[in-house]
Amino acid sequence: MADPSTIKRWVDLLARLHYGFMVRPWFTNVAKALRKEPKWFQRDWSGLADDGARAETMVACHLLKAVEGWTDLGFGDFELRYLRDKQKRDVDFLVVRDRKPWFLVEVKIKETSLSPSLAYFQGQTKAEHAFEVVMNLAHQEADCFRVPRPVPVPARTLLSQLL
Repeated sequence: MADPSTIKRWVDLLARLHYGFMVRPWFTNVAKALRKEPKWFQRDWSGLADDGARAETMVACHLLKAVEGWTDLGFGDFELRYLRDKQKRDVDFLVVRDRKPWFLVEVKIKETSLSPSLAYFQGQTKAEHAFEVVMNLAHQEADCFRVPRPVPVPARTLLSQLL
């Protein structure tokens, strides 16, 4: 087993080669949030065997493209983060706009019952929106950003409303 500093150098090298990217945890205004442990995502989700990992990675790539694009276009300073606390509650992604939580995203394959972590972390962060993105739901013509409470939404619907 390689020592942690060697592993970190390899991860940094792979990130520079655009093989993947890291999503760091958000811990501001969240009691007992974890402050370390970045999550690593490949930029190409197509080769991932696990359905859940493939879905989460695909959504991560789309969210990263959106936050980078919005920042580059001058709409604000956007970041892609995730949330996890010491009680093992977590939300897959948090989009931060100008250092303030904007919306939460929890990715599911077909489950439409809301994760209790979404409402919990929406209350903790004061994010405007919280979405349970469901991969196997059909696209709906609806504006996801009109609903302030946690809501299940088809992946195609939310992703079509990003950059």
